[in-house]
Parts: sequence; C-alpha cells; structure tokens
Amino acid sequence: MPTELRGDVLFDRASRGRYATDASIYQITPIGVVVPRDQADLLLALEIARDEKAPVLARGAGTSQCGQTVGEALVIDNSKWLNNVVDFDPVAATVTVEPGIVLDHLNAWLKPHGLWFPVDVSTGAQCTIGGMAGNNSCGSRSIEYGNMVHNVLGIDAVLADGSQCHFGSLKAHVADPRVDGILQALRRIATRERGEIAERMPKVLRRVAGYNIDLFECQNPRAYTDDGYANLSHILVGSEGTLAYSRQITLKLSALPQHKVLGVVNFPTFYQAMDMTQHIV
Repeated sequence: MPTELRGDVLFDRASRGRYATDASIYQITPIGVVVPRDQADLLLALEIARDEKAPVLARGAGTSQCGQTVGEALVIDNSKWLNNVVDFDPVAATVTVEPGIVLDHLNAWLKPHGLWFPVDVSTGAQCTIGGMAGNNSCGSRSIEYGNMVHNVLGIDAVLADGSQCHFGSLKAHVADPRVDGILQALRRIATRERGEIAERMPKVLRRVAGYNIDLFECQNPRAYTDDGYANLSHILVGSEGTLAYSRQITLKLSALPQHKVLGVVNFPTFYQAMDMTQHIV
C-alpha cells in the first residue's frame, strides 16, 4: 500500500496507538491508518480496502466523546489534507467543502463574505465538517439554525461497492441507477414503517440517534428542508459513516449576525436553575 498511495500510510505500533483513542473513554487499536493527500488518494485507499475486505473508518478530529472514530478498521484521516473549500456561491449562500475542513477555519474563510456556517459546536477550533455531518452535530444555536441535518444540502459519497454518487434534493434529482435504487428502497421502508416512524420517532429538535428515515415525512419539530422536497443527503447525516464515505459536503450558509447579546440569569440554587431552564429555552 505505501508504494501506491501518495499520502501517509501508517502501520507501525506507535501510529496505530495514537489512532486507537479519541476524546472518549474507548480504546481500540486500528488495523492501520491512511492519511490521503487528495481525492484520488482517498478513492485508491477505499479501493484497496475493498479488495482486501478490510473495514474502513473515517476520522476527522476525534473530538466526539462516544467513540465513533475508534475501531478495528483501516482508519482514514481526512483532517491533514482533505480540508479544502471546493466551491462557493455567495449569492446562493452555499459552500462545498472536503470532509476534513475545521469548522472555525471554514468560518474564518467565510467571514469576509459576511457569511458563516452556524452549527457552532463547542469544539469548533478542532472538529471537522465531515465529523459534524457524521454525528448530526447541533451546537448552542440549534434553536435558531437547526442541526447539521437542517444545514446540509448535498453530499458526494462513495458507496461500499466503489460507486461514486451524489445525494441531494429530490427537487433537482438527476437520474442515477445506483441512487435511484437506494431511493426506491428507502421509500419502501418509509411506507412500510410509516406508522412506527410517526409513533416512535422522538419529536425533538436535537434528535441525533439513528438514521433519519423520516426524511420523507419529517418528525422533527423543524422541517429538514426549506422547500418541502426530501433531500437524500439527510439519510447520510448522522449515520456515522456506516452507509457511505462522504467525499464532499455542500452546506447552507447564513448571514453573519450583526449583533450578539449575552444574557446571564442567576439562581440561588442549582435545582431552581434546572427547573427554570426548560422554560427559558
């Protein structure tokens, strides 16, 4: 593998030990680590892993506390080189990025244009957009701007069989046999389980567990899309890389707030603070 890839290929014990941990309490030593230098490198690494029947684990900054970025697999680290802005439309307020770009770096790039990506998680100085899409991050302003699922417009992804597909809005859907097959399968599941989905999916904004199988009939208090059309990329958001490998992600941007206000509320006891928080929120 080292002779075929231009990026870093790490199978030594020290490197595998570094990638055996993240911000969680879990420790699992990976099979090896690949740090692809570009998109061609990434596709080649995925092809080699597929030929060798090795599981693949995408990794960003490793800031999650639930262990999603550790596992007995070939870890592919996007953060070193796959961190570029691919396309930007200031009029439409959209940007397409590679998965390894850090949130704060993206927002610093967008600031001169009066725009930002508003899913502002506390680890913004380290976390990557790919990781945020993987776990459907929320951030402290989710009441105003929503979660990742509300702000992802499209994902270019690689499937397990090596197919490269675009997942996006059904309003502008372009026929693709592979994607069409996935769409039909999802519709069958959604139709068959319609009652269960309506009854059992939590009706809360910050629902980040499980697949967004309700993308056709949203059970979230906030609509997933602004135009009412389902968006296939939303089945990948929150899937933790179990369905496809995200190569590029297109995001919906928001105007930078002109003013920021901080309110501080003091309570005599912790219990009173907890009791009132639900009403304040």
